Amino acid sequence: MQLKIYNSLSGEKEVFKPILEGNIGMYVCGPTVYSNVHLGNVRTFLSFDFIYRSLQFLGYKVRYVRNITDAGHLTDDGDINNDRFIKQSRLEKLEPMEIVQKYTVDFHDVLKKFNLLPPTIEPTATGHIIEQLELTKLLVEKGFAYESNGSVYFDVLEYNARGLNYGELSRRNIEELFANTRDLDGQGEKKNPQDFALWKKASPEHIMKWPSPWGEGFPGWHLECTAMSTKYLGDQFDIHGGGMDLKFPHHECEIAQGKACNGVEPVKYWMHANMLTMNGQRMSKSTGNYILPMELITGNNDFFEKAFHPSVLRFCFLQAHYRSVLDISNDAMLASEKGFNRLMEAVKILNTQTQVEGVETSSFDYKNWKEKVLEALTDDFNSPILISHLFEAVKFISASKLGKESISTEDYEDLKQFLNAIVFDVLGLQTIEESNNDKLDQTLQVLIDLRNQARKAKNWELSDQIRDQLLEKGIELKDGRDGTSYVLN
Repeated sequence: MQLKIYNSLSGEKEVFKPILEGNIGMYVCGPTVYSNVHLGNVRTFLSFDFIYRSLQFLGYKVRYVRNITDAGHLTDDGDINNDRFIKQSRLEKLEPMEIVQKYTVDFHDVLKKFNLLPPTIEPTATGHIIEQLELTKLLVEKGFAYESNGSVYFDVLEYNARGLNYGELSRRNIEELFANTRDLDGQGEKKNPQDFALWKKASPEHIMKWPSPWGEGFPGWHLECTAMSTKYLGDQFDIHGGGMDLKFPHHECEIAQGKACNGVEPVKYWMHANMLTMNGQRMSKSTGNYILPMELITGNNDFFEKAFHPSVLRFCFLQAHYRSVLDISNDAMLASEKGFNRLMEAVKILNTQTQVEGVETSSFDYKNWKEKVLEALTDDFNSPILISHLFEAVKFISASKLGKESISTEDYEDLKQFLNAIVFDVLGLQTIEESNNDKLDQTLQVLIDLRNQARKAKNWELSDQIRDQLLEKGIELKDGRDGTSYVLN
């Protein structure tokens, strides 16, 4: 079965052909770590986690690069005070890198709860300042960029004058872009309103700054992804992903930078995940229609009647195609929880029931069903169609438990292996029990640490109390050379 991917650059679904047979280079724009990761971000990263898992399941070796933006994210090029890290550090009275560390930890913690696989490489903008400076110097040397008052800008008109096409991804023409540009402070430094910053001059009070051939400054937002993607994936790679909101200007600028530097299309397939809404409206802090992932998981919010397990939310997200707008609501989450429980119960039945020996034919057309599942997976990662096919199997498994359906021994073993792989490896779902085991490990580690502190302070009474009360609950602590472990009795 051929894998087909919708390419945002062509606007069409295309048969996927990797640059290097059997191998895929995939870059996904990561978070800007100046605040808590929001639910819309989680949906985007979860979509590409599903794509990453699917590619691996289909037999590809994937190098998955997802960056961390920890410097230089300007909301516009005109005002350096709009650097989000500087604004947040002033608000919280913390050093910028304290802000970065705080919200990077939050990002990883939240994604772990949703069972996202880590990327193979996770580079940071601050860790690649040298690469960004080298690319900026190259663009200046080639005449695609110019210095102005200590800042360096990409020359969009010069790019188009050489027969290239700024606006090809978002399908915007240069005249419309110029006509719709607002008059912002600092635009006087630019030759053209749509020129974008590669390097910005830092004021004396600016905290995050580095030396450069043009004086002290900091990188513009767009250049970091070109620097990191080309370093780890080459001048041209297979897949670049991100949220729909990044298509313009961020990804448009990446294409221009890549072509100007290396003379080739930097990416073969551009993929964009669509937005998340709640109760039919766009999520926004200003309107109050807004919720953080942990507020949904804990139930500490005014929108949902109960807490929902992260795997239920993951299941809900995957019931919509990654290119479709997804709306979540209380009713949608309750329906997803019901569907999730039905699916997990069927998997449990399949994994625990004893297959009737000697059955040679199946009343369930397993091979045709398997083909339909794979067809959905390879048709631009169509998770909602795939899940609908899974419930055909759920219906069969429930009927077979009652003796109303039968399956051959050969098909049974293949179905068990295949269904488990799709549910757990591809969709990335977890049983509630698996997640609870993780929480038990974390809780017991806290108690073990407290007991170790008590022993270090020679508070033997507290140390023994923790050990004995856990033992009463059927949890035995074992002290060894490598530390303390526990056994459930």
